[in-house]
Amino acid sequence: MNFSNKRVFITGASRGIGSKIAAKFRSEGAFIIGTRTCSESKCETVLDQWYDADFSDEQQIVNCAKWLSNQEIDVLINNAGINTNASFQDIDLEVFKKIQQVNLLAPFLLSQAVIEGMCSQNWGRIVNISSIWGKISMGGRAAYSASKFALDGLTVALAAEHSKNGIMANCIAPGFIDTTLTRRMLSNKQIKNLTAQVPVGRLGEANEIADLVLWLSSKENTFVTGQNISIDGGFTRV
Repeated sequence: MNFSNKRVFITGASRGIGSKIAAKFRSEGAFIIGTRTCSESKCETVLDQWYDADFSDEQQIVNCAKWLSNQEIDVLINNAGINTNASFQDIDLEVFKKIQQVNLLAPFLLSQAVIEGMCSQNWGRIVNISSIWGKISMGGRAAYSASKFALDGLTVALAAEHSKNGIMANCIAPGFIDTTLTRRMLSNKQIKNLTAQVPVGRLGEANEIADLVLWLSSKENTFVTGQNISIDGGFTRV
């Protein structure tokens, strides 16, 4: 999967799953532009170009989309996301709105920004990083699930309208992934309890997510569009 001469824009590329996706594309020859909210010293990978943006500020999303519309982007990966767990009756309105803004509004505006250029070349790939909580849900995840279920709907609508233009739009729904954040937020006991619920019997690896993103974004993908693909070790199906 050679991405030479392809320009890839990845949101939330400085760490975690986003950094692994960026590294994978870069190893295949792509020119990578990524967004970050942290300093360069805290970034987990090296990119060709950084765009500093905090999507919790709506104007920064608008500015990023305006800038992106003037770039030649072949592949868009909407990876940046936030989550705050709270019981349904305790969800703060401003927190709810911020989650929708980062997880849904940003992918919407950035996809709008690149779609014309992709249509003009009759080729493009958009991959939205969703979550298993955008296919199933549980207590405490109303705000997050609302954003991720909606992101799935946005992806399907994109595919319905623009697959004929050679643009493949898909969602990926990761399960429990072994990242620095996961290790920081969960104890070893909690991780053990989680993996006991996963048929494969372990956490997923960020590189496994990156491999799927890479294939969906490649020329090899000629017929997969409008899908929301779980990569969760069987958690949501078995």
